Amino acid sequence: MTDTTDENFRLEGTGFAYTMSLISGKYKMPILYCLSKYEVVRYNALKRYLGKVTFKTLTESLKALEKDGLVLRKEYPQVPPKVEYSLTEKGQSLIPMLTALCTWGENHRQSPE
Repeated sequence: MTDTTDENFRLEGTGFAYTMSLISGKYKMPILYCLSKYEVVRYNALKRYLGKVTFKTLTESLKALEKDGLVLRKEYPQVPPKVEYSLTEKGQSLIPMLTALCTWGENHRQSPE
């Protein structure tokens, strides 16, 4: 194997690092996946889809995704409060990548390597 070390290379500042900063975390990609599948989702439905996620973790993940421009939060002025989440155009642009990950997983999850 040849040495391909580039001592000047730094991962930070690359497109990969930027993408990972947006989607890293245990629940961000599952949230994006759920929103891509169901389009508009209320908070409690999202919590049900994700399973054992805590209120705090889900709230923090949604706020981060909203801050990064991937998720849109729409609040309706009523009692009790109604909040819906959906993907922004930027968030929707990540879906082909998530679809490719899903396809890869389906193709390899049963292979014994």
